[in-house]
Amino acid sequence: MNILITGVSRGVGLEMSRLFLENGHTVYGISRTESEELEGLEKQYPENLFFKIFDLSNPEDIKQSVFKEFVNNQIPIHVLINNAAIAYDDIVTNLNYNDLKTMFDVNLYSPMFLTKYAIRNMIYNRVSGSIIHISSISAHTGYKGLSMYAASKGALQSFSKNISREWGERGIRSNIVVPGYMETTMNAKLTQDHKNRIFKRTALKKETDMRSVAETVMFLAGEKSKSITGQEIFVDSGTL
Repeated sequence: MNILITGVSRGVGLEMSRLFLENGHTVYGISRTESEELEGLEKQYPENLFFKIFDLSNPEDIKQSVFKEFVNNQIPIHVLINNAAIAYDDIVTNLNYNDLKTMFDVNLYSPMFLTKYAIRNMIYNRVSGSIIHISSISAHTGYKGLSMYAASKGALQSFSKNISREWGERGIRSNIVVPGYMETTMNAKLTQDHKNRIFKRTALKKETDMRSVAETVMFLAGEKSKSITGQEIFVDSGTL
C-alpha cells in the first residue's frame, strides 16, 4: 500500500511510518521539519520512504505542493493519515485570532484539503481507500487550557463521520483514532505533577503507548477493518 502521512518527523507520526515500513508498505511523508530519526528511516528504507518538507499552515498550497509535485495521480494513494497538529494552549479569555487561525489551518483546514485531493486520487485510481484522522482525548474530556485545541479536533471528528457517509459507496472509509496523553514534543512543557494528574484520570493510570496507537491505525488502514467506517476508536488508557 501507498500511505500518505502528515507529521512524520517525530512522535506518533514517526512511529506510524516506522510500522508501515516494517510491514513492507511505502510511505509518503509530510512534515514541517526533518528530524534525525526520520533521516535514519530514510537511509534504512530508501526505496519505500519519500519525504517532503511542507508547512500545513498554508492549506491553499496543498494542491500544487503535495498532489502535483509530490504524489500525483500516477501514484495511487491507498491510505491518508491526517496526523499533524499543533496545540494552542491558553484559556479562552486570552484568545488570539492569529494563533487560533494558524492552529485551525494545520489541525482542520489542511486535513480537509488533503482529504479532498486524496479522495480524487482514490477515485481516479479506482482505489477502495482508507482515511484516518488522528484526534485527541481533549475533544471528549475537558482539560484546562485546551478548549481551542479541542474545538479543532472536534470539528475534524464531525468532518470524518460525514465523509464516511458521502464516500462509502465508493469503498472509501473514514475513521478517527482518539489517543490519550502521549509523551510527545507537543506535551514536553508539562510538569511531572501535571502529567501525574492526567494519568490519574485513566483506568490504566499511565500514559498512552505510542506503538498501540500506531498499531490501531495500521489495522484501520488494511483489509481486516474493511467493514469499519464512520467510527471513533479510543486508544487512551481508559480515560474516564
